Amino acid sequence: MTELGIGVIGCGNISAAYMRHAPMFRGIGIRACADIDGEAAKARAAEFGLRSDTVKDLLAADDIDIVLNLTVPDAHFEVSAAALEAGKHVYSEKPFVLGRADGEELERSAAERGLRVGSAPDTFLGGAHQLARHLLDSGAVGRITSGACFVQNIGMEMWHPNPDFFFKPGGGPVLDLGPYHISNLVQLLGPVARVGAMSSRGRESRVIGSGPRSGESIDVKVATTVHSLLEFRSGARVMFGASWDVHQHGHSDMELYGTEGTLHVPDPNFFGGEVRVTEGAGFANLTPLWPHPFSVANQDGRANHRAAGLADMALAIIEGRPHRCGLGFALHVIDTLTSILRSGEENAFIEIGTTCDRPAPLDPEAARALLATPLP
Repeated sequence: MTELGIGVIGCGNISAAYMRHAPMFRGIGIRACADIDGEAAKARAAEFGLRSDTVKDLLAADDIDIVLNLTVPDAHFEVSAAALEAGKHVYSEKPFVLGRADGEELERSAAERGLRVGSAPDTFLGGAHQLARHLLDSGAVGRITSGACFVQNIGMEMWHPNPDFFFKPGGGPVLDLGPYHISNLVQLLGPVARVGAMSSRGRESRVIGSGPRSGESIDVKVATTVHSLLEFRSGARVMFGASWDVHQHGHSDMELYGTEGTLHVPDPNFFGGEVRVTEGAGFANLTPLWPHPFSVANQDGRANHRAAGLADMALAIIEGRPHRCGLGFALHVIDTLTSILRSGEENAFIEIGTTCDRPAPLDPEAARALLATPLP
C-alpha cells in the first residue's frame, strides 16, 4: 500500500487549504468530501475534482482509509467517534476535542480497533520551528528557564463571514489559536506540569465585519482575553497571552530564554519565518542555514504546507511507526489549554493530569521524504 484514501467531512473555509496542498505529499489522496450542507460538499467537490458523498456514504466507502475531520469544533468528537466506529483512521482539525474525557474516549476507541487518531496543528513541523527545535536540542542557548509568547488581535469577526463558532464554547483565542502556540512549546520544551491563568471578556457582543451578514451582532459566550503562566516538567516557566481584545501590540510571537542566550521563534500559526538566536550583544539570523523544504514560501509569500501532518500520519501507518501529530501529544495540548481556561474561571493553579513524549523532530531530509515532488 503506497497511498491511503482520504475522505473530508466538513467543507468550510479550511477544507480548500487541505485540498489544495494534499497533492504535494506522498501517502495520501483525497477522494471524496461530505458536509451536513450537501450543496457545500458538491461545490467543493466540483472545485477540486472530488466525489461528493453524504456523511453516511463517506463513512461506509471502501476507498476511504482516513477521515479528515474539518467540522466545527463542537462537532469534532462526534464525527471522529463515528469515523472510528466505521473502521476509519481519523485526522482532525484543532481542537480535536473540547475536553480531556472526550480525548480519552477516542483513545480507547482507536486502541480497541487498531486505528490511528491525529490532529492539527501541524505548523510546528514547519522549517522555522524545526530549526528552533534543532537549535534547542543542540544547546545553542543552553537550558531554557523561561519565556513568553503572545497571540493577540482584535477578533475573528473582522474577516470571517460566519464567525459565530469562534465566540461559542470551543472557540475563543485559547482554543482557536492557542493550539498553535502550545503545540510548538510542547514540541520544543516537552510536557506541561501545571498552569495558572486570569481571564476576561472584553465585549458581550461582536459585529460581523464582512460578507453577506456584515453588520449583524453576535453574542460572545467565551473569555476573549486570557493571561496564563505555564510550568513545564523541565522546569521552564513560560507566559502565554491570548486575546481578541487588542487593537495593536509590540510583543514578539515567541521568545525562549536560556542559560546561554535567547531564541526568537516566529508565529507558530505559520510554517516559516525568521528564527533568531543571540550572538553576543546582537542577533544572528540562522534561517538560511537550515535548508528545510517547509520553509519555502509557496502561497502569497508565505510557507504553507498544511496537510504535512496528515501525510506524516498516513506514511506512519504504512511504515509502522509513530506519527508526529499523534493523539497523545494532541490530548496533552488540549488538557493544557482547557486547564488554562479552567484556571481563569477558578482563579487557581491547575495540575496537568496528562503527559506525552515530544514528537520526533522533522529535519530537512525527513521533510523531503514526505513530499511527492521536490519543492523548487
